[in-house]
Amino acid sequence: MAHNPIGFAIVGTGMIAGVHAQAINAVDGARLVGVVSRSPDKAAAFCEQHGAEVVTATAAEMAARSDVQVLNITTPSGAHLEPALAAIAAGKHVVVEKPLEATTARADQIIAAAQVAGVHLAPIFQNRFSAGARTVKAAIEAGRLGRLATAGCYVKWFRTEAYYQGSPWKGTLKLDGGGAVMNQAIHGVDLLQWFAGLPEEVSAMTTRRVHTGIEAEDTAVAIMRFPDGALGTIEATTAAWPGWSLRIELCGENGSIRLEDGVITEWQFREELPEDAAVRAGGDASLGSGAGSPGGISIEGHKRQIEDLVAAIREDRPLTISGPESRRSVALITALYESGNTGQPVRIG
Repeated sequence: MAHNPIGFAIVGTGMIAGVHAQAINAVDGARLVGVVSRSPDKAAAFCEQHGAEVVTATAAEMAARSDVQVLNITTPSGAHLEPALAAIAAGKHVVVEKPLEATTARADQIIAAAQVAGVHLAPIFQNRFSAGARTVKAAIEAGRLGRLATAGCYVKWFRTEAYYQGSPWKGTLKLDGGGAVMNQAIHGVDLLQWFAGLPEEVSAMTTRRVHTGIEAEDTAVAIMRFPDGALGTIEATTAAWPGWSLRIELCGENGSIRLEDGVITEWQFREELPEDAAVRAGGDASLGSGAGSPGGISIEGHKRQIEDLVAAIREDRPLTISGPESRRSVALITALYESGNTGQPVRIG
C-alpha cells in the first residue's frame, strides 16, 4: 500500500477480542500492534495466537505509543467508558464493541469526548454491513413500503448456563447493562430503529424464565409506538433452544420485508421493479449467526467495519455508523428496562 499500516491495539482478551484481532489482521492497511490486559498469561496467549507483540496493563499506556492510532475496546459493556476516554485523551481513534456503554449517560461521555478531540468513534454494529440490511435500508429510503404499519424485532436465541457462569459480569446490570435485550438483541434493536426510526414510547415486560441465577432478564417483550403512528414489537430471549435467526419484519401499505440474519427471506411489493426477482433469489449469510452460541458469528462484519474506519481515516470522511447513532439503541433499551421495572409506558428521550 502507499500508506503505512494503521496500528491497532485491543483492550481486553475475551472471546470478542479474538474476533476483533482476526478482523484487524484481515484488513489491508491495518496492523495489530498489541493488547491491553492485566493478566500476563492471557496476554501472552493472545499475542501468540494473533501475532501481536506489545502488552501493556492500561489503555493509557498503550495509547501513548506512537505506533498505535486506534484502540479497540472489548471489555465488559459497563467498563467501556474508562479505556475509551484514556484513548481519546491521547488523540487516538476508538472502536467500541456493542453497546457503546451500559447507560446513555456513560455513552454520552464517550461521544462528547470524541467530538471535542476530533477523533473517530466507531461503535460495532456489524449487522448493518450485511448486503441484505443495506438493500432493506435503500428500499425504505426510496419509499417502497409506503406508510409503515408494523415493525418487529425477534431475537429468540439460546445461551447455556455455563455461558453466564463462565463470565461473572454477564447478566449483570452494572457491567452487562442488562440481559437478553442489551447483550444479544441489541443487534436487532439497532437494525429496527435504523430502518423504522426511534420509537417515541415503549411498554415492556421482562422476566428470568430459565436463567434464574442472573441479575438481569433472560426474556423480554415490548410494544412500541413510533412518531408517525406505526406500531412495533420486540421479543428477546436467551432461553429458547436451539436458537433461531435474528429476524426483522417491516410491513407497510405498499410492501413487506423480512430479514433473517442478514438474508432477505421475504421481499414483496405492490409495484414490482425489475431488480426484485434478483433480490429474492440472492442472499448473503457471510456474517454468521449468534443464535445458538456467541462463537457462531464470523469475523466478516467486524472486518467490514474496520475497513470502513481505515478508509475514513485515510480519506478524512465520516464513518458509516457514528457514535450518536449508536446511542439510540441504548436509549431504547434503557427505556424498555424502565418500563419493565415500573409497569408503565416510558417515553424515549
